[in-house]
Amino acid sequence: MNHHEHEHPPEGACALVGGDPIPREEVEAVLAAVPARDGRRPGDAPLQGRGELRDKPPPAASRNTTPSAERQRRRWATQVVVADVLARRACAERGLPPPDTPRTLGPVPEAAVAGLGSIVAVTLAYSPAARTLLTHLEAHQNIPERAVWEYYEHNRDRFLTADALRAGVDPFRAATDTDFLPYEHVKAGIEGELRQAAGRRAFFSWLDLARADVVYAPGHEHPGDPSHPDHEHRH
Repeated sequence: MNHHEHEHPPEGACALVGGDPIPREEVEAVLAAVPARDGRRPGDAPLQGRGELRDKPPPAASRNTTPSAERQRRRWATQVVVADVLARRACAERGLPPPDTPRTLGPVPEAAVAGLGSIVAVTLAYSPAARTLLTHLEAHQNIPERAVWEYYEHNRDRFLTADALRAGVDPFRAATDTDFLPYEHVKAGIEGELRQAAGRRAFFSWLDLARADVVYAPGHEHPGDPSHPDHEHRH
């Protein structure tokens, strides 16, 4: 239950997090740092992923940008700001040392957007606290040996030797054991990948729960919230 559902953000605030107002200036700072994507709409070139807004950040204002797209862009930036505030609180609650680096936003790799969604990818690029929290969650993921072995067995095409690749060996038909890298040689790498994936899932779960009680000012709701007419919620 949202204990703050009857509260409203005061003038000049984009949202209430734990009853505390978040200044709209923080949203403006994120908007100013996002590179312009003139002529693109929020729904252009969707990227596959989990059920959050999976599109690239809506374009910066230009003569080709619709009022709806600009409103969505502001909502998108609000999500980045809110996630940073929530991450800072989560780090404090867990006793994690506060990051000593400033919040800045540089280029975000397309691969990160594709794998995480634009909101989380940009949050991790912008927020030192979010990165600290993700690292903490990853470190606490237990990856069973059986899961590592099963990944190796079910993804043999990833572990062909260089000679087998050059020879064009089919990993699912005529390959022999000598065509594959030994399990012990790749075990640590597989475990690291599985731990990273589990950490990301834990981060998504944390964020979904943490922002459930956030109260947004009009015009700052989640871009995928169906309660406003501009909503975009693509998969």
